[in-house]
Amino acid sequence: MNGAAQAENIRPWPRAARRPLVLACLLTAMVAFPAGLQARCSLLMDASEARELADRVWRNESGGDDAKILWWNRGEAFASAGIGHFIWYPAGVDEPFQESFPELLAYLESRGVAMPAWLADAEARDCPWPTREVFLEQRAGEKAAQLRRLLLATVALQAAFMLARLESALDRMLATLPARDAAIIESRFCALAARRVGRYALVDYVNFKGEGINPDERYRGQGWGLKQVLEEMDDALPANEAFADAAGRVLARRVRNAPPARDEQRWLPGWLRRVESYRAE
Repeated sequence: MNGAAQAENIRPWPRAARRPLVLACLLTAMVAFPAGLQARCSLLMDASEARELADRVWRNESGGDDAKILWWNRGEAFASAGIGHFIWYPAGVDEPFQESFPELLAYLESRGVAMPAWLADAEARDCPWPTREVFLEQRAGEKAAQLRRLLLATVALQAAFMLARLESALDRMLATLPARDAAIIESRFCALAARRVGRYALVDYVNFKGEGINPDERYRGQGWGLKQVLEEMDDALPANEAFADAAGRVLARRVRNAPPARDEQRWLPGWLRRVESYRAE
């Protein structure tokens, strides 16, 4: 069966049916942390925690709504796809946000998932809808339908992909810092990783706003990723409280620094509600 036919036969899983498969893939993914990270602090999760993490991230991004697994927000120049609403740029779009959906597609393909024929060429995986208006006109079309089926059938692997991104985030962040600062960031990361709520916060935030090491992801020279939040933490507070406070400050600063035309203020209340979930188990 060719890739297009395999993709056509993918069907969304009922929510209850997805959970055991999500869990199995997550647990498989979580035993493969790089040696450096494993030596610093453990991020291993039990079955209940793994399932909860996947569901919480999906709810944070789209309320867990299957219809929103392929979306395009008002005011954005890109589509959002998957349970993590991974950024997907049309050809020719140049924005200061790291694109992640083609990386997800490559990850899925490496795990044996067949792509629809129109996504078979790994070098030509730009978003096929050039604008939000075109997307809205064509969201009931065959390409969108095929992609939704693929995404709903690979929820488990998408969750594993988010964990894989976090696996190497610490080393990449530390590599950008002098030794003294790196030790502080490492200590804060590991304090968060020691608690269930902290592990959720780390995975969710790095998926939500990135690592903070991409020089293009800056407004007025200031970033908003995981690195910036860890730098902003107050060590006098419990780690999860300090992380939630710092995330709120970093996101408010991003909105202040954003180009007025982006009108990011409209998103800030939702962003702040999201990071409030980092405070308690």
